[in-house]
Amino acid sequence: MAHDAKVFGDGVAVITGAGSGIGAGLARRAGALGMVVMVADIDETAAQGTVDQIVAAGGKAEPVRVDVSRPEELDRLAELVFDRHGEVRLLINNAGIETVGYTWEVPTARWEATLNINLHGVIHGVRAFVPRIIATGKEAWIGNLSSVGAFGMMPAQTAYTVTKHAVQSFSECLYLEMELKAPQIHVSSIIPGMMKTNIFNAGAGSDVAGDEPDNARGHRQRMFEMMRDHGMDLDEGCRLFLEQMAENKFWVHSQPEMSRDIIAGRIAFFQEQKAPVLAEMVRHIVAD
Repeated sequence: MAHDAKVFGDGVAVITGAGSGIGAGLARRAGALGMVVMVADIDETAAQGTVDQIVAAGGKAEPVRVDVSRPEELDRLAELVFDRHGEVRLLINNAGIETVGYTWEVPTARWEATLNINLHGVIHGVRAFVPRIIATGKEAWIGNLSSVGAFGMMPAQTAYTVTKHAVQSFSECLYLEMELKAPQIHVSSIIPGMMKTNIFNAGAGSDVAGDEPDNARGHRQRMFEMMRDHGMDLDEGCRLFLEQMAENKFWVHSQPEMSRDIIAGRIAFFQEQKAPVLAEMVRHIVAD
């Protein structure tokens, strides 16, 4: 039996933003391994769609509507899951949106939603669940969705990039806190590279976060096409994520070579302390 099947072969998984994208892929994989998957998403129809896929493949899953931008809803989710199942073995704080636009052009509502979903959703997911997980005394795994963007810089994707830098820092500190207070809880920073998702689809997230500037559309289209044409298969990436989490790795990558190159560039940037450089490829993406 593969190690991930031993670790995640039963128990309860809670995955936010699991109605689509990486969250849905992680939910399908957890279900295939044998877990009961709580599919949490603000879009009830999308959550039910992921549940239907898991059940059709022979797994077990339940949908639950949650707006991770509201801390009280994460408290409600934790209470519901523990009342119903008594424990959580796997918690993945995945929910997130991309936001495109120059810093001063992104509307206030979109800025606040991006921070609240991408960053505060992770923080309050941990805050709501960890005391209950610790109280069970059982081994558990927490994954927070970072990104290769957590180690780089990208104009006109500033809002998203800021949140991922923060999630990475939060996860590093959380790892040390668990080492001190609850070593049976393993923390991972999940670092997707370029994967085939719909995060850059035109208007993605506008229903929950408000509109972006009009000139974001071209940028989104070019990023979407690049990920579509060159991105990693979603289900393969999610399989790799859970395999690495089962091995208690903190650094969890879809494409480790890509991560290494970007992190090496970040290290050089810190060491040389030169001004940020705008690459020609980036200039083309943000040309509007």
